Amino acid sequence: MSLVLDIATAVAAELNDAPEGTFDEDVQAMCSVLPVYELTQMADLKATVVPKAVQIDGATRAASQFDVQIDIGIQKKLGSDLESEVAELLNLVDQIAQYLRNRPLVAAPHAMWVATANEPVYAPEHLADKRLFTSVLTLTYRVIA
Repeated sequence: MSLVLDIATAVAAELNDAPEGTFDEDVQAMCSVLPVYELTQMADLKATVVPKAVQIDGATRAASQFDVQIDIGIQKKLGSDLESEVAELLNLVDQIAQYLRNRPLVAAPHAMWVATANEPVYAPEHLADKRLFTSVLTLTYRVIA
């Protein structure tokens, strides 16, 4: 498997192996190369882990530095109380980001966490058009090989 898929799979496994009670809502992450869902499938929370990018730089004469970016899309169809549901899901996004920060990946111990970005914090157009909460965490892991 490729480096970026290995790390994406490891991130999904790390979320799925989190101790019960780590997150306010049950998170079952799925690694996917094509994260396309029908709106009717979004009643339950979706945490989709997707390979995003790899940047390769020289580290030494014999080794390269790979900065691997992984996206985690957190999505859920919302009900009538938009304000409180969005606040709860933003809290969940924060919990996921905190949980993965500086955490070694059991299935990819060669990858070191470098950074986390949350953009968009949520997609207003998804809320307005579909009542769908969508937030994306981008994690960067570094591998020297």
